[in-house]
Amino acid sequence: MAHEHLDTVKNYLLDLQERLCEGLASADGQASFRQDEWDREEGGGGRSRVIENGGVFEKGGVNFSHVFGTQLPPSATAARPELAGRSFHAVGVSWVLHPENPHVPTSHGNVRFFIAEKEGEPPVWWFGGGYDLTPFYPVFDDVVHWHKVASAACAPFGDDVYARYKAWCDEYFYLKHREETRGVGGLFFDDLNDGSFEDCFAFQRAVGDSFLEAYLPIVERRRGDAWNERQRQFQLYRRGRYVEFNLVWDRGTLFGLQSGGRTESILMSMPPLARWEYAFTPENDSPEAQLNAYLVPRDWLGEAAATRGEEVL
Repeated sequence: MAHEHLDTVKNYLLDLQERLCEGLASADGQASFRQDEWDREEGGGGRSRVIENGGVFEKGGVNFSHVFGTQLPPSATAARPELAGRSFHAVGVSWVLHPENPHVPTSHGNVRFFIAEKEGEPPVWWFGGGYDLTPFYPVFDDVVHWHKVASAACAPFGDDVYARYKAWCDEYFYLKHREETRGVGGLFFDDLNDGSFEDCFAFQRAVGDSFLEAYLPIVERRRGDAWNERQRQFQLYRRGRYVEFNLVWDRGTLFGLQSGGRTESILMSMPPLARWEYAFTPENDSPEAQLNAYLVPRDWLGEAAATRGEEVL
């Protein structure tokens, strides 16, 4: 039964990778994804796809991986002692998009499934994933659209699901050393196994399937916005925050590197260019300074409802 579940999830993830690449390449309109298949010596492998220097995306990737082994890295068993002595399979799709235009937000997402087995004991399994948005010149309507789609994806699974996973996203994608969120949030869930496999898998599919609906309309709205060198330099400066989060706080990056994953695929999420500037402070009331108001947890749908009379999903 365990491997039947694994195969079911794996087939969905491979199809999701196809659909994401098709939708993103169509939106880019100029570049296409190139594919790189790889094997992991300890067990498993993956299918990495990268798009570069396109009409929209300076760099983007949509990666599928399936890694397995007879034991987990110490970081995993220290946090989850019940996994000690178990073989494991980890399968997932992750994606990140770094547009060239500073007005088009960066975005990241992933959906994954983990299962660990030991003879004579029931398997331990869970789902995880989510997606988040990192604008540099945010537009309130875009952020509201993003969260409306996220809320609608969660709605069939309970009235409180969006609120819980939105709050978890705000908490997870938080740069403690900067005291700011990475962006305007979205959804984050992990260790999802309360209920049946079928229900948890359905939720994972709802999240994965809703990403293009959430992201591509924002791309279309902003791709034609004019930009200048000042805005480009601010984008590169803020990309530095993205690098800081991935290397300092992201658990997925740590697990991938410690479990012997493919380094090129794990670090695919890094932007092609980024910069750091000592003690940079934007001018008061400048467009760059306005970003600060977006880098805190906010009730985006509640604010929209209060100001525009919209119904909160």
